[in-house]
Amino acid sequence: MRVLVLLLAFLAAPALAGSKVAFFGMHMLDTSLQTAELGQNPEEVARVQMLHDMVEARFRSEGYLLVDLSPVAEELNRVKNPAKCYGCDTRMAARLGADYALVGEVQKVSNLILTLNLQMRETRTGTMVRGAVVDIRGNTDESWRRGMRYILDNRIFKEEESPQ
Repeated sequence: MRVLVLLLAFLAAPALAGSKVAFFGMHMLDTSLQTAELGQNPEEVARVQMLHDMVEARFRSEGYLLVDLSPVAEELNRVKNPAKCYGCDTRMAARLGADYALVGEVQKVSNLILTLNLQMRETRTGTMVRGAVVDIRGNTDESWRRGMRYILDNRIFKEEESPQ
């Protein structure tokens, strides 16, 4: 019986280091009045890139292999937001030979209220294996970093407690 439990735990285990991940980046969904009135904030563009670099570096340091996206670059350029493309992320990841598709999004409601979202889906089934959404208050480098650090530390790379 114990062997069966261990086998089921192994088969159900999400994303293992050494797995291939297609990271489609961080994308901004901005529905704020500030942007509508004043235009896009260059500091936020830089922050989206900062989060992208942060996620990419963490996955590499945890031993995941990030696949080259260039074979699907043309298709990816036509997609406004891979986090909201009805499975196009997992289909592209499958064509790239990746085990998992990883997508991220920053939604700006106002200059005070923002939401960070990171989702990792199994390529074969499209099932989300890890992910989280966090609301942050404040539109600063530090608040964005703190929000993404929370997702990475407490949802993506948190060790699951083993059944006893």
